Amino acid sequence: MKRMIEFELNGQQVTAEVDGGDLLLSVLRDQFDLYGVKESCGAGECGACTVIIDGRAVTSCLYPAMEAEGRSVTTIEGLAQPDGTLHPIQESFIEKGAVQCGFCTPGNVLSAKALLDKNPDPSEQEIRTAIAGNLCRCTGYHQIVEAISHAAGRKS
Repeated sequence: MKRMIEFELNGQQVTAEVDGGDLLLSVLRDQFDLYGVKESCGAGECGACTVIIDGRAVTSCLYPAMEAEGRSVTTIEGLAQPDGTLHPIQESFIEKGAVQCGFCTPGNVLSAKALLDKNPDPSEQEIRTAIAGNLCRCTGYHQIVEAISHAAGRKS
């Protein structure tokens, strides 16, 4: 049974028509054309579909779309300023070489943002714990951890 839900998406109030079995990942990609939310494992194991919901990093491939009702959802597309200025975390990922193929980047950036919003000065272990659910095949995580640490010093 289809139902209309309303939620905040990247700072804007939106509505979506969802079915009981729809997952947030599909709604974001299919109804809002937000392709920074990647579909990969479909089991919440890789982190490619990570979004921020009410300040918490969440795997959208497991998140029922109906649960987004009344919540605030942020995707990678919602981090840059309207004029295209990158968020400091995104800048740090570029500066520190934490972007290789880019597939894992949105999930890692959003996991980093959720962490830094709660803990502006995390230890290396806290950073590694925050990104533990994000698989990367290219960088070996060193550059990602370095980028998050660097961003912590300049986060806006």
